[in-house]
Amino acid sequence: MPRRADPGEPRVVGPGFHARVFAVVRRVPAGHVTTYGQVAAALGSARVARQVGFAMAGACHADEYVPWHRVVNAKGAVSTRSGGDGAEDQRELLEAEGVEFSASGRVDLNRYRWVFPE
Repeated sequence: MPRRADPGEPRVVGPGFHARVFAVVRRVPAGHVTTYGQVAAALGSARVARQVGFAMAGACHADEYVPWHRVVNAKGAVSTRSGGDGAEDQRELLEAEGVEFSASGRVDLNRYRWVFPE
């Protein structure tokens, strides 16, 4: 669990964290992507991006649909998963929504990034 830099900073990771991550990710519309860091920031602390990734790894086991494929890394690339599974599926799902990848396998974040309303 990440250490809070400021003791007054609200605790973000804890009970219900995965459900909150999933709720944020469900706000990303088809044809757009967000990053792990953006989801973390929307939850109140950009410092928990890694924990967002852990939550997204469990998204396929969530009780309700979570569009896990719409979350990419800060470079606009599909993150490698342990075991190597899912990367091709993620790319195919994004392409089916109209998201294009560059020859280097990245999404143009200037074009496809979803900005969460404040």
